[in-house]
Amino acid sequence: MTDADLFEAEAEALESARRVLASGTGELDHYRGALEVLVQNYGQLMRQSRRLISRSDRTERELNQLNSRLQQLSDELDYKARHDNLTGALNRGAVFDCARQILEKSAMSLVVLDIDFFKRINDEFGHPTGDAVIRELVSRLRNVVDGMGLIGRVGGEEFSILLPGMPLDEAVALAEKIRAAIAGERFCCLSARPVTSSFGVAWSAAQGNFEDAYARADEALYRAKRGGRNHVEREQ
Repeated sequence: MTDADLFEAEAEALESARRVLASGTGELDHYRGALEVLVQNYGQLMRQSRRLISRSDRTERELNQLNSRLQQLSDELDYKARHDNLTGALNRGAVFDCARQILEKSAMSLVVLDIDFFKRINDEFGHPTGDAVIRELVSRLRNVVDGMGLIGRVGGEEFSILLPGMPLDEAVALAEKIRAAIAGERFCCLSARPVTSSFGVAWSAAQGNFEDAYARADEALYRAKRGGRNHVEREQ
């Protein structure tokens, strides 16, 4: 049935009742018959209206559910585009984007670190163990940083921590605390040998260039590695 004839029977009953009313006849049966037809069709109209309203409500619920699912999928895609699959930390692109946004408003300290002799871990114990070490290391980073900054994985075994508004001396102290948290206790996934990391720390004023700060932190990291590893160095 099309929209044009959806209420055709009801419209005819209403028109018939109007004709009876306009005729001015005094016959009671004539009025009664027209009223019965009108009541019958009005009841049918009410039932159809309820079905239409019910169908409309159901359609609205389905559309709301679909929109909610689409928003969920959009959020999931955005999360995956900005986060490392293995650890849930920010990926390299997101780290650089976030750092630039932070520096638009405030100064920032930057800590970069990588796992000492990580290739040996993969070679001796296998890549699944290496992945487990990375996950556990990020867990320890989160425990120490505790919301003070943003943690990212910028390479295979290299990580960075963005610390908005934190002075350099405090960032160096935090890096030392992280170093101790990593080296101080054997990893659950690799109890056969200790895991250590080396650190470089730099600072940038607001409106500063993040790539420059990253280069200074990276240079400090390599001084820490050349100095024997499991060590924290600050920019010079």
